[in-house]
Amino acid sequence: MNQSMKGQSPWKWIPTLYSAEGLPYVAVMTVAVILYKRMGISNTDIALYTSWLYLPWVIKPFWSPFVDLLKTKRWWIITMQLFIGAGFAGIAFTIPLPFFFQATLAFFWLLAFSSATHDIAADGFYMLALDTNTQAKFVGIRSTFYRVATIIGQGLLIILAGFIESNTGSKPIDFKIEVSPKYVQVAPQIKELQITDVNAERVFATDKNTIRIAAAKMPKDSVQAMIKKVSSANQANHFISAEKESDKEKIKDREGFWSKNISTPLGNWLKNNFGEKREVAVSNEIGNIAVVPVRMTRKPEAGKSVLLNTFMTEGNRSVSLIEGDHLSFNEKNWDKTAYLVFQIDSKLKRNVTATYKGTSGNIPFAWSITFFVMAGMFVFFSFYHRIVLPKPTSDKTGIPVTVSSILNEFGMTFYSFFKKPHIATALFFMLTFRFSEAQVLKLINPFLLDSLEVGGLGLSTGEVGLVYGTIGILGLMLGGIIGGFAAAKGGLRKWIWPMTLSMLLTIVVFIFLSFSQTHNLLIINACVFIEQFGYGFGFTAYMLYLIYFSEGEHKTAHYAFCTGFMALGMMIPGMFSGWLQEKLGYNHFFIWAMISSIIPIIAVMLLKIDPEYGKATPKEEK
Repeated sequence: MNQSMKGQSPWKWIPTLYSAEGLPYVAVMTVAVILYKRMGISNTDIALYTSWLYLPWVIKPFWSPFVDLLKTKRWWIITMQLFIGAGFAGIAFTIPLPFFFQATLAFFWLLAFSSATHDIAADGFYMLALDTNTQAKFVGIRSTFYRVATIIGQGLLIILAGFIESNTGSKPIDFKIEVSPKYVQVAPQIKELQITDVNAERVFATDKNTIRIAAAKMPKDSVQAMIKKVSSANQANHFISAEKESDKEKIKDREGFWSKNISTPLGNWLKNNFGEKREVAVSNEIGNIAVVPVRMTRKPEAGKSVLLNTFMTEGNRSVSLIEGDHLSFNEKNWDKTAYLVFQIDSKLKRNVTATYKGTSGNIPFAWSITFFVMAGMFVFFSFYHRIVLPKPTSDKTGIPVTVSSILNEFGMTFYSFFKKPHIATALFFMLTFRFSEAQVLKLINPFLLDSLEVGGLGLSTGEVGLVYGTIGILGLMLGGIIGGFAAAKGGLRKWIWPMTLSMLLTIVVFIFLSFSQTHNLLIINACVFIEQFGYGFGFTAYMLYLIYFSEGEHKTAHYAFCTGFMALGMMIPGMFSGWLQEKLGYNHFFIWAMISSIIPIIAVMLLKIDPEYGKATPKEEK
């Protein structure tokens, strides 16, 4: 038995290790965007600079051999957690600085590279510290805690920052939105707000804190004209900055070689021969809006800006804030009126409420504290894992390190991976197992949201949040946990076919939903739960095979190669799935997804798997 099984229980370190793997990823991918939005960075700059932060995870296979070669995986985990903590601390320290954008981006890069390296070491350590049966048992647990960490990171971090914002500035301003089909339709207006009753505690004021919106549609042209008018007014008074649209227009007017000679002719052929013959009524109406004025009650200090950040605190997400979420007031525009625009989902036909809060707290301070908390967590993780991580005898450094040995070992790692037995069938499996699922994954939310006329289910945004963001995640996590324990009981070879079919055949629920177009939430929830459970259960086989194929010398680096091919296998089908759906329609697209399941089935048929891999031995079963 592996030394780890004689020491610390995997339950003591797997949940924390994979929580530590998920948190920095969500901080870089999601929290960074919200931070920069709160700090007043333009959408253009946010999209451009934060998109590059994904690069370390894409290219991590290229330095994974060094993790295998230098030091132990245990050392890399503990050290990288300290580096991640340092990255969070660096972000916290530099947020209040005048050049915070450049400084925090530099620390986000440190965080991203440290996190990607931590992923390599953690996945390698998992394979070294556990025998194959325990790996199979805990593969669902590790995936679950990784997902939980990303969900918590997107929630608790933002909640903490918002709470500090709300309690460090002036009294927050609340906007309660009530939507009902019984309300009379009122044309939105832009009007100046006059302040008559100045409250010493309040810095911002509005004409009414309860906004009533009729659950109805409005002409698209008039709504868009009103939104443009509001945006122009906010820009003219320098409450917000204007986004550059010139480059977008230039790109829009171009038609490249690929589009002209390949995608357009092929798309027309597919649409004419295999697309749905559905008459689509183009709607000239969209969801109703309300324009809400807001202004300051007193002049800010010279040279200082006061930011009003407005965000949802509770209620139905079918009510959204589409203009004025981040407004900047100063000594020059404080006595002018700024405007917020709330819009309801066009499919909303019932009573709902939502509450938005506008805060003018110390935003840099709030986010600095939030990132200091994260830094403290990773210092704790590092010292905790120094104590609880086992010390498997197989986790050892490679050959003595010289320049020549590094280059030779680096080359041998790549060479040994592509010289593994059955490499061709393994690569085919890694690249194609998610071929049909990757296509469907990109279109689930659009399908739930799209109108009945174009083949969707016509759900509101709030309903989709319940269906896919709650019930779906529950099914996904439950399927992953059960899949791990099932694989540990019978081994990978025994379960790979049930898991494969579970992952692929549950796509049939979307064929049913696309043809029935039911609006019964109970049926929709049940279908999504079944599909996500099947995906979570089946994905266990895929992850186990990656671990199985990585076994042997350089398993850490080889597993990083496998996950790189997994990402490529997800990326390519996802790139063309939206285009294909537009040509085929939802009915025929989901049928195509089921037909394309033949490819991963063939890939599984070609696999050679040790029948004993992942199986519990008689002693372990006792």
